[in-house]
Amino acid sequence: MPRSTRRIRPASAITLAAALLLLPTTTATASTEVSTTWPGSSGIADADGSNVFGGNLSGLSFESPSVLWAVKNGPGTLYRLVRNGTKWQPDTANGWSSGKALRYRTGKGDPDAEAVVATPDGVFAATERDGDKNKVSALKVLRYDVSGSAKSLTAKAEWDLTPDLPKVSANDGLEAISWIPDSVLTAKGFVDERTKAPYSPGTYPGHGSGLYFAGLESNGMIYAYALDQAGGKYTRVASFASGLDSLMELEFEASTGKLWAVCDDNCGGASATLAVSAQGKFAVTATFDRPGGMPDYNNEGFAIAPESTCATGGKQVIWADDGSEGGHALRAGTLPCGTSGK
Repeated sequence: MPRSTRRIRPASAITLAAALLLLPTTTATASTEVSTTWPGSSGIADADGSNVFGGNLSGLSFESPSVLWAVKNGPGTLYRLVRNGTKWQPDTANGWSSGKALRYRTGKGDPDAEAVVATPDGVFAATERDGDKNKVSALKVLRYDVSGSAKSLTAKAEWDLTPDLPKVSANDGLEAISWIPDSVLTAKGFVDERTKAPYSPGTYPGHGSGLYFAGLESNGMIYAYALDQAGGKYTRVASFASGLDSLMELEFEASTGKLWAVCDDNCGGASATLAVSAQGKFAVTATFDRPGGMPDYNNEGFAIAPESTCATGGKQVIWADDGSEGGHALRAGTLPCGTSGK
């Protein structure tokens, strides 16, 4: 989504108060410790070359320590990024040099790709509309096969979540997507709100090995889905508040078991972490301001490097700035290694 002039609230006391209101009133296994200080380093650094992407870079997801996926929302484009020293650049192999244009399953359209996640099932993009019909909301999740060398990618599977989600304006829809393995959800005692019982993966044959968590910009809500990997069919398993008024990115941090929710300059760059409580529901565990050295950029993408990359000073995190301020769309910071984070 392009930079907005509306301001929802500062990422400090008001965000903190809202997060506290969203916490369960009963004792939870998820920590209810709340902090407004970014838990990693306060400094940030440019993580791409000058004027590589232009504007509209909107979502990020690590596939591995050496591969980072990124999507642009206009025109819908998927990038495969690889490390170049301390920076990330488009892969030069297999037609990825300038990214690849995205298409719906029909082979047509211009998916307004706002978020991306790499999973064992493939690479998925969350979209809020078709750029060729940009006044109509179309809340869809698309799966792509990224193994070939073609210049454009047609979705191999498509899920239209529009009928299941609140009605929103065309530029106020799906902005975030993440994936959490079934093994993590069952170990944490996650409850299926549809069955009112502990989540059982066998209830949803063909859904793969985890659930997909989609974030809606307009209300800051997160929706968990079992997606039939044949495409089309889906079941909502749960929905819950992110702790933020507006939501731009979701990222699962495997080492801590936390789901990160991230807002852009509409919330002063605030983020929140969530975990499964004793009641089996995701609840806010903390809210954070952006790093002290980060200006209030229009950051719509956020990704945490795998734990295997940890070194002195922590592990890398990357933000994607939709506005490409100063000619840079990617910036890097850190988070603590291990499970010591909040």
